[in-house]
Amino acid sequence: MIVRYMLRINQNPMRHLSTRKMKLLNLSLLIHLCSLLLVSTQPTDQPPFSCDSTDPLTKSYKFCKTTLPINRRVEDLVSRLTLDEKISQLVNTAAAIPRLGIPGYEWWSEALHGVAFVANISQGIRFNGTIRSATSFPQVILTAASFDPYLWYRIGQAIGIEARGVYNAGQARGMTFWTPNINIFRDPRWGRGQETPGEDPLVTGKYAVSFVRGIQGDSFEGGKLGESLQVSACCKHFTAYDLDNWKGINRFVFDANVTLQDLADTYQPPFQSCIEKGKASGVMCAYNRINGVPNCADYNLLSKTARGQWGFNGYITSDCDAVSIIYDEQGYVKEPEDAVADVLTAGMDLDCGEYLKNYTGSAIEKKKVAVSDIDRALHNLFSIRMRLGLFNGNPAKQPFGNIGSDQVCSPEHLNLALEAARNGIVLLKNDNRLLPLAKTEITSLAVIGPNANSSETLVGNYAGPPCNPVTPLQGLQSYVKNINYHPGCSTVNCSSDLTDEAMKIVKGTDKVVLVMGLDQTQEREAHDRVDLVLPGHQQKLVTRIASAANKPVILVLLCGGPVDITFAKNDQNIGSIIWAGYPGEAGGRALAEIIFGDHNPGGRLPITWYPQNLTKIPMTDMRMRPEPSSGYPGRTYRFYQGLKVFEFGYGLSYTNYSYEFLPLTKDKVYLNNQSSDKIALGYKSVSEMGTELCEKSKLPVTVRVQNNGEMDGKHAVLLFVRQAKTGNERPIKQLVGFNNVDLKAGEKAEIKLELSPCEHLSSAEGDGQMVVDEGSYFLSIGHKESEITVVFSEDTSDAATSKLMILPRILIFFYIYSFIHSFIPMHIVLK
Repeated sequence: MIVRYMLRINQNPMRHLSTRKMKLLNLSLLIHLCSLLLVSTQPTDQPPFSCDSTDPLTKSYKFCKTTLPINRRVEDLVSRLTLDEKISQLVNTAAAIPRLGIPGYEWWSEALHGVAFVANISQGIRFNGTIRSATSFPQVILTAASFDPYLWYRIGQAIGIEARGVYNAGQARGMTFWTPNINIFRDPRWGRGQETPGEDPLVTGKYAVSFVRGIQGDSFEGGKLGESLQVSACCKHFTAYDLDNWKGINRFVFDANVTLQDLADTYQPPFQSCIEKGKASGVMCAYNRINGVPNCADYNLLSKTARGQWGFNGYITSDCDAVSIIYDEQGYVKEPEDAVADVLTAGMDLDCGEYLKNYTGSAIEKKKVAVSDIDRALHNLFSIRMRLGLFNGNPAKQPFGNIGSDQVCSPEHLNLALEAARNGIVLLKNDNRLLPLAKTEITSLAVIGPNANSSETLVGNYAGPPCNPVTPLQGLQSYVKNINYHPGCSTVNCSSDLTDEAMKIVKGTDKVVLVMGLDQTQEREAHDRVDLVLPGHQQKLVTRIASAANKPVILVLLCGGPVDITFAKNDQNIGSIIWAGYPGEAGGRALAEIIFGDHNPGGRLPITWYPQNLTKIPMTDMRMRPEPSSGYPGRTYRFYQGLKVFEFGYGLSYTNYSYEFLPLTKDKVYLNNQSSDKIALGYKSVSEMGTELCEKSKLPVTVRVQNNGEMDGKHAVLLFVRQAKTGNERPIKQLVGFNNVDLKAGEKAEIKLELSPCEHLSSAEGDGQMVVDEGSYFLSIGHKESEITVVFSEDTSDAATSKLMILPRILIFFYIYSFIHSFIPMHIVLK
């Protein structure tokens, strides 16, 4: 079995992983298999657990007593470990401790958009038993295009249920999943941008909160999680990580020069939301350095910020081999033991790798590491395993023990995957209402493109084996029986020009659908793009097919990152353009339903689509804000001042919507709780305003939305804000709220959003301090705007009311005084 598994790994190049991770995967598997032989007497179809109630020995251990608080149980467990045993627990493949009845544990499992397959990514999950597949939801970038937090929550919930189902079937060695990826998609060339919710901090933060609550077993609103975890989520990669391998500069050695200003209002907010609101139980520190300091060795980042300021209560893991590179590649320290000391004292708990196992002992001998630092890490690690119920006896008798294999690839989850694909797909162009196609009129189709019949492309990266994948070709075949298909290119890189052959199937067909774009050979982990155009001869193929067709063609793009398709946007022979991301296993069906009008597209782009000339800017430039003097245009819709192919939030529909702001309860926001030396400068810091005033200043924003078309539709309503006076390094505009509305033709509804001035109207100063500027702001939805004003002076309406209240008190005083004076001589009163 080991040989077969190694052969499968070697045959699959794991293109989205580094060589380091591949070696680590092989080594960890061998270690794990050996530990299983040493420890487990449990049936192979039963999940590994500790504190078996049938074992009389375990009954004497305090760490097995579920009536005790977890912290006391962990203290007891850690106190029983030898130093060697302690060190063995500091790596992702934690060794078994047979004398205490503790099986080995694998911390590294993946579930980015579905429980991931071991041969591709995860070490903790096996699809070699009764469960052979798991629901493959759309890649995150497409799911984000729905702008639907409740959908994100339900996807997380479904993945958590399926993960438990796999564990209960005895096919998992861990329940800690290193997901979600909540880095900002800053540069369109980033190979891993597809894994993220996009470029906006608010969207990314809300995605993190919704997904984490779902997968860990919390309610959508939060607050009902308690100590028990369905599975453990891990927000990654902390922080400012968005470059993998660009023109020879890789993530292992990259030193990201990031301003405090950009950290405060762009890179850090998603992680703060993930911790404070999502209550994530895990955080992963990133490979790269920030301003010279490795993320995993940064005390200010891990301990002071995450644990101290945000109240993080979980474990912190390194990315795989991130500890070793501190010495081996970055040269940040003089010897391996220094790297071990730096990460442990910084607050990291777990090494995805072997460095802590190999060098912690010698670091203690050299007095670089205290045993207390190890005990702290172990406390965090074993607390998570206990919260997962892995020290509570037989899992079948625990809260999540009733989740069976029938809940993996269940009809409910498959329908959810279809819903997610439908609601994420974005219509970018639809000249002369080419779409939807009339089912009764279309008798033949020509389907061309290298992505038309690839089930592998559908699922993107970090994916498991899908339950029942449907390619775009297969989806269209369910609508039209007479379909001619040609790939157009031998592969997605389209180095071989097969245009002449593809042209032969175009003539005589009613319509032509081109399915082009990218795949994991073009964008992936450890591989960033250098261009934004379609690869190889794809553009030539699209243009020639479009010009040869009898009628305008339909162009479908499967890709995670944006592509400069200005040529197609301006080509009258290309009537419609659809972006389908990597839509998951139901993507082909969802795409066909949209093309033939059984679903009305309502997705919106969660990223800006830039022109090719952006590639002149080094990907290593981390600045968000523009610098006009040097021609630097800035990044993301909040700051970017250059030309766009499509803007953030763009998306068409088969119907038309209109928006109307209802009158605000107040159009002035008074932020005047105390004096401030910043008021004279025209701004006030959020920290000095305090929680009470920030809560008090919140106001509801109600928008009336109407579907003015003839087709039912669901779409996202996006609320932006902009300052009347731009400049001073403030955002051009920024998203402050969003929601989904489902309206029948002619129907209207009122959407309620909340504006929090301290959160939504604030931006960062150069020192990272969040401030709110005094003056006018404009809320906008579509082409409608509504003005509000931030005022630092006293609320005159309240002041006037206060003065009116004083008058009756004065009158009462004089009445009492006169009454007393009528009975008592004046000299006595005065005396």
